[in-house]
Amino acid sequence: MAERVVQGEGRVVLAATPIGNLGDASPRLRELLETADVIAAEDTRRLHRLVQGLGVTVSGRVISYHEHNERERAEELLEFVAEGQTILVVSDAGMPAVSDPGFRLVSAAVDAGVLVTAVPGPSAVLTALALSGLPTDRFTFEGFLPRKSGERLGTLRELAQERRTMVFFEAPHRLEVMLTALREVFGPDRQAAVCRELTKTYEEVIRGSLDELVAWAASGEVRGEIAVVVGGAGEPEPSRPEDHIEAVSALTAEGLRLKEAVAVVAEAQGVSKRDLYQAVLAARS
Repeated sequence: MAERVVQGEGRVVLAATPIGNLGDASPRLRELLETADVIAAEDTRRLHRLVQGLGVTVSGRVISYHEHNERERAEELLEFVAEGQTILVVSDAGMPAVSDPGFRLVSAAVDAGVLVTAVPGPSAVLTALALSGLPTDRFTFEGFLPRKSGERLGTLRELAQERRTMVFFEAPHRLEVMLTALREVFGPDRQAAVCRELTKTYEEVIRGSLDELVAWAASGEVRGEIAVVVGGAGEPEPSRPEDHIEAVSALTAEGLRLKEAVAVVAEAQGVSKRDLYQAVLAARS
């Protein structure tokens, strides 16, 4: 059944494109590339290579839609939709709007009451997660870390206690620096996986501790598109009354009575008031 809609029923379609292997292109993607009125492509040259590789012919108008012009393009694209046209949005690889242009258009389309739908397909995030060997029941996608060292470390410190599996993207020439930063903040024993060239001829998944992965990355030149999957933080150590004696002492030094100080600290730290009180008395004696 053809994907083209009739006049007056314009829509925005986000379509996932292959992340490496052209064989992963869906029949719906092929059909929409041939029939969409407008194709908004992150890189028109890569779109040209894609349609050539798939052996399909584009009949609609092709326009560039990337991170530097997506805010301005959104209004133009919605005007096409208002005329009843189908707008196909494609990124260089994977699903648009996921670490790629598309979010601003979707947001504007939703605000305008425009139909937005998707053609699902390849995803580097989900492929790396599935191949990592790390827990997949709960995860978070963090995209690219900041390039500046201070900002990168600050972001990682915010994630240090994240319990879910984390998925990152990284450029191959910055991989060793990124893994070193991960090791510094998360610790050398945190388990992770480096997934490169997913679905391509030289696909490779390197699994191990962050310490092992830093050594691997430093041993030779790493090439290709990279996704890094990192295991979440383990269960936090249970809080002990003895750990909070100093906090009680600080409050009593400010004039609070011992029992009041114990009550405040116990509630804040989730420990037994009785056990904390006894620990303070034992320390004083």
